[in-house]
Amino acid sequence: MKYHPDIITVQSIAAYGPGWIQVGSIKLTRSVILGSRGERIDWNCDRFEDLTASHFEQLVQLQTELVIFGSGPRLRFPAPSLSRSLIERQIGMETMDTQAACRTYNILAGEGRCVAVALLMQ
Repeated sequence: MKYHPDIITVQSIAAYGPGWIQVGSIKLTRSVILGSRGERIDWNCDRFEDLTASHFEQLVQLQTELVIFGSGPRLRFPAPSLSRSLIERQIGMETMDTQAACRTYNILAGEGRCVAVALLMQ
């Protein structure tokens, strides 16, 4: 049996650590949105406590089937009122810590799913 390495043809997260991720050869230290169709958008939200409904409205514009929300170094769930725009448009959202969100995004994007990840670095 021949083994072939998986080749991911979509934007993926190559590495991560506390307060940073690497996409390709670029190390990012600010909050960011990545999409499986190649989107990379600065997410103007530095801390979990700064989240507003407009941050989640920005995610709706990507028109994905699922948003993975990386809440920072620990798991924290945003108030349902903040993510109402996703719910109203029937876009799923999963919340996890940022490092778990990176791994999950890579798996789903690698499967060809239309997915986005919104990552808080702090």
